[in-house]
Amino acid sequence: MIKLYSLLAACLLGLSVRAQSSLPAPEIGVVVDMERDSLVKALQFKYMLETTAKVLSPREVSDAEFQERLQQIRELEVPLYGCNIFIPSDLKVVGPNVDEEAVLEYVEVVLRRAQVAGLTLITWGSGGSRRVPEGFDRVTATAQFIYMAKRVAEVAARYDMLLVLENLNSSECNFITSIPEALAVVRAVDHPNFRLCVDIYHMLKDGQPASDIVGTGPYAAYCEIAERDGRTPPGVQGTDFTPYLAAMKAEGYTGKIMIEARWDDLATQGPAAYRTLRDQIDAVYQ
Repeated sequence: MIKLYSLLAACLLGLSVRAQSSLPAPEIGVVVDMERDSLVKALQFKYMLETTAKVLSPREVSDAEFQERLQQIRELEVPLYGCNIFIPSDLKVVGPNVDEEAVLEYVEVVLRRAQVAGLTLITWGSGGSRRVPEGFDRVTATAQFIYMAKRVAEVAARYDMLLVLENLNSSECNFITSIPEALAVVRAVDHPNFRLCVDIYHMLKDGQPASDIVGTGPYAAYCEIAERDGRTPPGVQGTDFTPYLAAMKAEGYTGKIMIEARWDDLATQGPAAYRTLRDQIDAVYQ
């Protein structure tokens, strides 16, 4: 539990430091195939995120293959911080076809393996799994999701793993598509192993203002970012992220910021992406 409590303490820093003009600047990581860790290190990124399917999923990764993944993770030059794409789209957590037992069996293996692999968190986007069927009551869907999140958070607690709920954009999902909506769910779940991912790309995609970040301080544990059009990495279109970064700072955020982008070529775009985001973060956090 020490790892989780340390992470949550850092996330709760905002409760006591809002008035400070200076906070430790967030480190930058990247969502990328972990086989590219040598390049990632050369580009100065500090952490990586991989997909659940590739590293942890019992559907895709046998026990023997997981042992191979573990060896690979132990030899990485850049730490693997966590995984994304948590729950497969056919395992519904809302709607008329929720199989609670199947969901819990799946996440049990994923989260147990995540602990063995030394990961810190899992991002919970999973738009297909949480999409509300047409005509289904949204109040009921919200209650279902909160209930399932509580159950899954209990599993996460057993394995000292943090789940972070990701706001998705409305072209990817029809449920939990804003920071205020995600924050309301996190508050309702009210579990220390279930916190908030502030995804700035999804905010930009739906034209949501930086002011939506207000109030996330005690709950925001992770942040992802990319440019709006085409989900390009920072530096391609010249996006100014500083209003959103300033809002994060105002909430006391000092956690990781991960670039989750569509790369044409990481080797050529990576230096500008890192430098662009590093400069904007430092300008805000100085």
